[in-house]
Amino acid sequence: MHFDIPDLRLFIHVAEASSLTGGARRANLSTAAASMRIKSLEGQLGSRLFYRDSQGVELTPAGHDLLTHARAIMRQVEYIKDEFSQYAEGESGHLRIFANTTAVSDFMPDVLARFLVSRPGVTIDLQERLTHDIIRGVIDGSTDLGVVAGPVKPNKKLEVIPFSVDRLVLVTSKDHELAERKSISFKETLSYPHIGLREGSTLFNFLKDQASEAGVALQMRIQVFGFESACRMVSRGVGIGILPRSIAHRYEEFMDIASIDLEDTWAERERSLIVREFDALPRCGKELVEEIRS
Repeated sequence: MHFDIPDLRLFIHVAEASSLTGGARRANLSTAAASMRIKSLEGQLGSRLFYRDSQGVELTPAGHDLLTHARAIMRQVEYIKDEFSQYAEGESGHLRIFANTTAVSDFMPDVLARFLVSRPGVTIDLQERLTHDIIRGVIDGSTDLGVVAGPVKPNKKLEVIPFSVDRLVLVTSKDHELAERKSISFKETLSYPHIGLREGSTLFNFLKDQASEAGVALQMRIQVFGFESACRMVSRGVGIGILPRSIAHRYEEFMDIASIDLEDTWAERERSLIVREFDALPRCGKELVEEIRS
């Protein structure tokens, strides 16, 4: 048995008007179209809903029962519309975001703090993932939004929205022999012990792949959880590290570290937001995209 909301609404209009013509007028239908819908509804229920005469229509006992249920259903529909209008207006909602290491550790906390403080009804699930997992998550719908760095292969199931540039630099202690260099190739750095992020982080996997392409092993002295820990290790001369320039500049203010530009073309990576379909995002999702882009 299948009920259409418009048919139930029409039934209520006809019952309240005690007239097929009056009910049809309220539903913006012709009398003939309204009559066909009522007959179809009666056919689905296997019950006569109205007595018809020259004066109009009168509810049958089955019609009275249906009217009670139909009004309850329509009230529930209105409750649902009211509740979900808050989501459509961006006042409420939930977003899941898959992002790379830099995004999760660097700029996303500040962006999300600004965004959430003015939207108390919105909740966000931010998860650090590898780039291929982020892309797969957006495609299969397990996340609403992805944040990646570097090129994204064209895919008709993705919309890619660039928003900034992320440049990787070499970070050393101020007294390191490389600290005075203006620039250096990544391959040159591979003869020194590196400090990196934990196994499985987006940045670690990316650098491991670049070292493999250069035909040199990446010597990891220690792997740590987070950029601040990496910079502290570097400042004390434990090793060198490859980090985002924004991170290096932040910690240069109060740690004894220096940053040197990498000469490799891949060192400059475009940051992008990826979504399956921007227009399908809830309003709060669209607003977050604009917040990140700004």
